[in-house]
Amino acid sequence: MTALPATPPFALRARLLSPLGDGGFIDELDGLIEVDAAGRIRRVSRWPGAEAAPSALDLRPLVVMPGMVDLHAHLPQIPNAGLGSGLDLLTWLDRYIFPLERAYDRSVAERQAPAAFQAFAAAGTTTVVAYAALWADSTDAAFAAAEAHGIRAVIGKVMMDRLTYDTDIKPGEILETSLRQSDDLAARWHGRDDGRLSYAFTPRFAVSCSAEMLRESASLAARRGAYWQTHLSEDDGEVIEVRRLFPEAQDYLDVYDRAGGLGARTILAHAIHLSSREVERLVETDARVAHCPSSNLFLSSGMMQLGAYRARGMAVGLGSDVAAGPEVSIFSVMRAGAVTQRALQLTGRGGAATALRPLDWLRIGTLEGARVLGLEGRIGSLEVGKEADLIAVDPRFTNPLPTDDPPAAAEDVASRLVFRPHPNMVRGGWVRGRLLTGPPGMDGIG
Repeated sequence: MTALPATPPFALRARLLSPLGDGGFIDELDGLIEVDAAGRIRRVSRWPGAEAAPSALDLRPLVVMPGMVDLHAHLPQIPNAGLGSGLDLLTWLDRYIFPLERAYDRSVAERQAPAAFQAFAAAGTTTVVAYAALWADSTDAAFAAAEAHGIRAVIGKVMMDRLTYDTDIKPGEILETSLRQSDDLAARWHGRDDGRLSYAFTPRFAVSCSAEMLRESASLAARRGAYWQTHLSEDDGEVIEVRRLFPEAQDYLDVYDRAGGLGARTILAHAIHLSSREVERLVETDARVAHCPSSNLFLSSGMMQLGAYRARGMAVGLGSDVAAGPEVSIFSVMRAGAVTQRALQLTGRGGAATALRPLDWLRIGTLEGARVLGLEGRIGSLEVGKEADLIAVDPRFTNPLPTDDPPAAAEDVASRLVFRPHPNMVRGGWVRGRLLTGPPGMDGIG
């Protein structure tokens, strides 16, 4: 077992596979990546032979690639991943989710959050955007766990002033208390460690929030320069309920538009059942979307017309949405997305734009996810000057037979990673060149 470098600077010899900001892709069968003392990528090149740094660690046949970006997850819900399939969204929330979130106090968060971040890292995720629960103290504990772990994280305390599971606070005090607690958390955590940790004001969704909660949380997010995250058009029943609760709005998106919530720091999860007007308005306001196909299939919520949205210019990345999504792995999310888009294509509902290739999915899971967060200039690809958020993947774990060699073509490697992801294939992950922790085996290579 060879130990992986824990801190920068270091140099790795491996296959390099990454999208590029100009729309291309780098694929070096025998490549070199150097990370400087500040945790930034100093060099990406073909293996230069004798000119290479003598200390370079040879990881071949591992593939070094940018870390995955998970744009939508729920920290308290992870213990119930895989439970409740076949239920509609609102019933599933009431039966399986709200009891978990209600119990997610500081003591539970201090125990579970470190394990959750280890699980994300072990699956290849180096950036996660997460919802906590209603409680400020457990959200604070989740941030502390992310700070200690080293993962890049955006986290927010859930905000709900109707359909709430907080039965201890007086109804007239919920709005003011939630806004104050969220703002205090943002003051403490947003921008921590030179931006590795960020805050997201997190009104759960329109069904559980008053117009005032939506409006005031969006105002606070703008004032702090923080993110604003919520759910949009995940389920038909949810859309109908929003129409009942907000009869003055043109549609679901208009509820958030009237609240001043749309913009480049907005992350809207799901966005499946959109009208043409809503799609146009999302693009016009530069609001961002987290596509969660595993979750959408698990709860039978619907199928996003991803290709059509992207063709219109919408910024879309991927989210695991655990626990509605049954796994934390973005590679598994890619597989669900690929199957969904192929089904739309076969039924004639998605058009030619749905024909995404495996390398396209790797781009959506990395560089496009970074773009949703406005971080495409810092992370999401193996390019000189970017922060070294990297993972090392052993493609041999994806082979149908253990005696096979990994495929040579980049498209085929990507296809195996998307359609045959293995829970042990990620052998290491770094954020700013610092090794993340995970299950046994992640700190070394065999």
